[in-house]
Formats: sequence, C-alpha cells, structure tokens
Amino acid sequence: MAEEYRIRLVTLGGGGTGKSSIVKRFLFNSFCDKHRPTVEDLYCREFDLESMTLKVDILDTAGDFQFPAMRRLSIATAHAFLLVYSIDSVESFRVVKDCFQEIRDQKSDFQEVPIVVVGNKSDLSEERRAVSKEDAAEWLFCELPRLRAKILECSAKDNANIKDIFRAFLQLSKLPLPAEGLRRRSSAHAGAGAGPTANGSSNRLQCPPEASAESQASPQRTFKPRSRSLIRRTSKKVQKMKDAAAAAHGTTANIDDCCIS
Repeated sequence: MAEEYRIRLVTLGGGGTGKSSIVKRFLFNSFCDKHRPTVEDLYCREFDLESMTLKVDILDTAGDFQFPAMRRLSIATAHAFLLVYSIDSVESFRVVKDCFQEIRDQKSDFQEVPIVVVGNKSDLSEERRAVSKEDAAEWLFCELPRLRAKILECSAKDNANIKDIFRAFLQLSKLPLPAEGLRRRSSAHAGAGAGPTANGSSNRLQCPPEASAESQASPQRTFKPRSRSLIRRTSKKVQKMKDAAAAAHGTTANIDDCCIS
C-alpha cells in the first residue's frame, strides 16, 4: 500500500490581492476579473507522488480580518502558508508582514513551516509597481533569516509562475517532484466544487511547464449542498410517516409539506 502524506496549505493576505485567483488558476486554470470577497473556501486534492499519495487541503481564507477566531484556527491547523500581496499596494505588503507575525505568535515551530510569499499581479506595468522585488526579498531573508521560505512574483491573470508556487511547496516540504509531473488522482474532489478535465484526464504540475492551457483546464462542476440533500431525505421520511398516518385515518396527506425543490 502506498504511503500517504497530508498537508494543509492556508492562504493569508489582504483583500483583493488575488489569493483565490491564484488557487483557482492552479486547480481549474480559470480566472475571473471580478473580485468577490472570500469568507472561507476549502479545496481537497489527492496527487500521485512516486510511491506516495499526497493529500492536499487548500484553505482559502478571508482578507478582511472580520473572523479572528476562524483565522486563528486556520493558522493553528496549517502545515504550510501562502502569503499573498499585490505588487501595486504597499498596504497589502504590510498585511503580509502582519500575517507572518500572527504565524510566529501562534506556531512555535514557525521556522520549520514551509512559507511561500507571493507578489501577485506581475502583469501590471512597472509604473504601477509599489513594492519592489528587492524590498520584499530583503524583508524575508534579511530581517527574518533561517526560515523555510521562498519569495516570488506571479500573475494569476496571465497564468505566470502559478505552478512554480506549488512546486516551491514541494521543495520546501522536502518532497520529490517526479520528472513526469505531479499527477492529480481522478478520485480527487474539491470542497468548493470542481471536476476532472473535460476529456477525463487529470491535472498535472508539469516540469517543464510548457503544457497547453487546454490540457490543464478543469471546468467547475456544480454540487448540491449536503444540507439540502439531507433535508430532502428527511422530507421523504417525514412524508412516508404522514402517508402512513393518513392511510390509518382514511385521509389524504399533503404532499407539499417539507418539500424543497
């Protein structure tokens, strides 16, 4: 039986920096220009890693800091962190520093935790840049030495360096990346809802990364919430009880009670 390795990756950063866009670009090869604030989304994936099954839980957190209890819990249960700022916002970079301080305060082994710091929106012109690569690198490696960390820039919009982010987590976790790429199992599922590729093939983290965009696309599939399915099952059970009671009394039960379309 293949060995299993599970890792919980938590994204942190300010609102509008593109945390969700990075995750969705990697998982589904999709991008949406419209910003929709995230409360908390969980994506679960399984990958074949040589003789090992790698199980990855990606927790995409809110960027507005309105849920401190959820935030503390997500940090406490994380095995790795993706800290995201926008290269056109000094404030978003300050938020990343605050996020790191939270990690350091809550995790005594923070120096052993894989952390990737990402400057998103590298597709913007240099005139709009507010955070330089040098300043970001200096903060991470000079002010905070001896970390298991890496810093890079990416563009979720242009799909630039997205796979490098997740490749970095494998390296920082000291997990080998097979030459043929990281193959996602067909049985994988997403907490927010996503299916396999249209042609039935699995997603791969290719090395080298010259795979076509079409072969990496994973259109989302709509799943019905569990709560609604449970209500339906309960409704049917209740309806059967009503039918039985109605038959015993020679009446007709109302079939519209407790029915959710």
